[in-house]
Amino acid sequence: MDWDHFRVFLAVARDGQLSAAARRLGVNHTTVARRLDALEAQLGAALFERRPTGCVLTEAGERLIPLAERIEIEMRAAAAAVSSGEAEISGTVRVGAPDGLGNSFLARELGVFAEQYPGITVELVPLPVKFSVSRREADLVVELSRPTTGRLVATRLVDYTLGVYAAEGYLANHGRPLGLDDLAGHRLVTGIDDYTFSSALDYAATLQAYSKRLYRCAGATSQFEAICAGAGIGVLHDFMALDTAGLVRVLPEVSFSRTYWLVGHPGATSIAAIAACRRFLVETFRRQRRHFQPAA
Repeated sequence: MDWDHFRVFLAVARDGQLSAAARRLGVNHTTVARRLDALEAQLGAALFERRPTGCVLTEAGERLIPLAERIEIEMRAAAAAVSSGEAEISGTVRVGAPDGLGNSFLARELGVFAEQYPGITVELVPLPVKFSVSRREADLVVELSRPTTGRLVATRLVDYTLGVYAAEGYLANHGRPLGLDDLAGHRLVTGIDDYTFSSALDYAATLQAYSKRLYRCAGATSQFEAICAGAGIGVLHDFMALDTAGLVRVLPEVSFSRTYWLVGHPGATSIAAIAACRRFLVETFRRQRRHFQPAA
């Protein structure tokens, strides 16, 4: 069977539409439909229900997914081995991460990794969204909770802490809260519920019970910038805020602890570039644990 047929099958399964799969693969809609028809004819089974809203996997399609993913991993591993030989690991690794961690930490550290492995192209996607390893939106993803479903492997990276912060200028103009009840006179900088992709991000609810004056920003980076600019008081990652000039920790009795997990597909460890990046990230977080737990 033609590997390209399986590649098309996986793209349609991940994107849910022929047109989206065509864009992902860089081919036209007709090519996707033709290859999918050919694969279904060879297998003697319908792999999708084609509906006006998109393509939904049939039972046969669901059974084919793990086999097709194994083929995909083997093809990527073979391509990397042929192109790199014994001298150098090569390939592309995409790392997804929450925007706060990605922008303030991983952007710097993955630059070190890229220097160590010049044959590897690193793609860092630091966005306030949830990534899907199963859909191959990223090869490795830093998650806020351990996945409980799917064929994924997770490694605990590090526990990290968060606290309540405000800018010096804001406190000079509005006063410093000495307790949670004092927040009634302050504006809170929080996330937007529609963009809160994990229950691990629910810490701001503790503060919102005390103030109805809100400034909502999607993503940790925009909240950080807003608080630095004096827009209000809010919860920030200690590893982003503690060393920032002009930021003050307030309400020290209010603290939160969360965990970062590194999630990947179990078969991807056979791809040298992904395996190397995974080892680098695990070691980097282990070595810099104090950066994420400054009070520990």
